[in-house]
Formats: sequence, structure tokens, C-alpha cells
Amino acid sequence: MFLQRPSFRIVLLFFGAFGLAACGGGADTNAEKPVPVTTRTVAVSTAPIVLEAVGRTEGSKEVEIRARVSGIVQKRLYDEGSFVRAGAPLFQIERAPFEIALAQAKATADQMEATNDQARREADRLAGLLASAAVSKRLAEEAATAYKSAAASLAAARAAVREAELNLSYTSVVAPISGVTGRAQHSEGSLVTANTDSSLLTTISQTDPIWVRFALSEAEQQGLRRTGDENSIVELVLADGETYGERGRLNFSGSTVDQSLGTVQLRAAFPNPKLEILPGQFATVRLDAGTQQVIAVPQTAVLEGTQGRFVWTVGADGKAAQRAVEVGDWLGQDWIIRKGLNDGDTVILDNLMKLNPGVAVVAQAEQAGAPPASAAAAN
Repeated sequence: MFLQRPSFRIVLLFFGAFGLAACGGGADTNAEKPVPVTTRTVAVSTAPIVLEAVGRTEGSKEVEIRARVSGIVQKRLYDEGSFVRAGAPLFQIERAPFEIALAQAKATADQMEATNDQARREADRLAGLLASAAVSKRLAEEAATAYKSAAASLAAARAAVREAELNLSYTSVVAPISGVTGRAQHSEGSLVTANTDSSLLTTISQTDPIWVRFALSEAEQQGLRRTGDENSIVELVLADGETYGERGRLNFSGSTVDQSLGTVQLRAAFPNPKLEILPGQFATVRLDAGTQQVIAVPQTAVLEGTQGRFVWTVGADGKAAQRAVEVGDWLGQDWIIRKGLNDGDTVILDNLMKLNPGVAVVAQAEQAGAPPASAAAAN
């Protein structure tokens, strides 16, 4: 028994060593097996600078139509929400009280004119008598003063006639500008009072051109100024995702920064001859702010880990390596890389989940026009 134990231990050691050698050889073989990947050699290229912001449309002119005289609204002469031309009648306020006031003012003016004529004749007569010493100087001066007073009264009466005529004209409320009308604030038969809140009858918005008001961050606005505001082309993306057919131009750029939001107000004007855009709509504003030199990689090649976003690159030794990157805006289906990559770096596009730092790869250059390898990247 004691002679057989050493032999038994030798056999176990032999088979254990053989098993370890076999396992170790298999692990080395798997570790050295390279991973096939598709790559792109990135290069600096020229790309447009596109700024986007949510804006709201408004009329280039927005006017409150108010009653300038108090009275009863007799008629509404337009269709609510319709387009009207400048000078088109909108409301008719009761005319009778103002016609009576005008007649009274004219009668007073006629009376003052007669008084003025009499005072003038009297002043002329006494002035002639004063020259022949037939009347005293005091009487002649009083007559002259009475004439001046009558003339002043006549002027006031004529001004009252003009005011009465003007008030009568205000009973016909017309559109001061061409544009789209709003809802009528008073129905027929309502009493409106001038110079109060009730005087508001409706609104008109001039919609051609239409204005879009929006805001950009301080940094974006500074970049826009460097390119020249007057040269910026503006596009409008409507709520249904369609791009408006007409391009606009900036016509206002704020000179102060909103301290609470850190933004600057801007405004663009768009032609709107067919009334395709209404005031009050929300839309996305796109500004072409020049060009920039960038490095871009497909969005699927950019991953995110605990330390932030990164890409896989192929080094000179043919092995995979992680590279931390800072991304900017989208450029089509690509990310613009602000930091982390240099001109000439080779970025891995697929089989990303199979990679580890230092793993050997078999790189195949991306084919022009090939579809994104998103399915492979998800494996």
C-alpha cells in the first residue's frame, strides 16, 4: 500500500498538468483571434454652421382697432378672420348723435360769423368817426376790442365744427392697414366707450411679410455676428415637419442679453403672399451661419460610458483603443467631434460590443455609399 501511493500522485500530477496546458493553449488562441471591423479614416472637412431655435410667428404690423367715439355699434362690416385691405369698413357706430352735434356746431359757427361781421362794421365806423374827432378814442378802442373778440369766437366755433365733423367720421371704423382681422370684441347693439378698455373692437395683423421671433444663446449669437447678420439665410420648419418654401432674412438682433436665460432676442421676416403662415404659430427656425472646419463620425460609432462619450480607434499596432471625445451638433447622420480626434485617425464603425482595449482587429475601410452598420454595432 505504501509503495503504490507515490505512483498514484505522479499520475494525478501528469493528467492535471496536461489539462492545464490544454486549457491554457485554448485561451491564448482565442485571445489572439482578431475581430473584423469596418473603419473610417476621419479628415477635417468644411461643414455648414446651422443654428436651430423654436420661434413664434407674429404679424409684421399688429394694430388694435378701437372706437374713437362713444356710441352703439350698429353693424359689423367684415368677416372675422378674413383678409381686408387698408381703408375697408369694419364697424359702423350710430351716427345720429354726431350728426346732431355737427348741426349744432355749424349753427353756432354761423351765429359767431354774423356777430363777427357786425363787430367788424362797428369797429370800422367808429374808426372813421375817430379820425374826424366825432367820437372819443375810448369808444373806438372798445369797438376794435369787440371785433377781435368776435373774431376769436368765430375761430373757436369753426374749430368746433371741424371737431364735430371728425367725430362723425369716427363713427365709420375702417382698417388702417391691410391684414388679417381678429375676432370682434363687441356684437351689434353693444355700447362702446372711447378711451376705456371697452373701446377695443378687434385687431388686424399684417401677415406679408410675416415675422418670426426667437432667441439664441449668447455664444450662438456671437458666432452669428461674426458671420454678419445681414447675410444670414433663415429657413422655417413648420409643425408638420415641412420646410416653408420661402426663405427669410434677419431684420432684428437684440443688443442686450436676458440675464435670467442667457439668450438674445432675434427676429426674421418671411414673405407670406399666400397666407400660408398665420400669426401665433410655433415653428423651428434654422439659420445658415456660415461654415466651419470639422471632423465628423457616424452617430453609431459614438458610445457612452461612465466617463462620458467615446469611440473605438485602430492604432498603428492594429489594436483597438478607446478614445474619449466631446461631441457637438449633428451633421446629417454624423456627430461633429469637437475634441478627441485628429485628422487621419481611424475610427471603428461596427462590432463595437466585441471590442476591448488592446484587442487585435482586422480593419476594412468603409465603402462609399454603404448603409450604416447599426445592426452590427448593436451586436
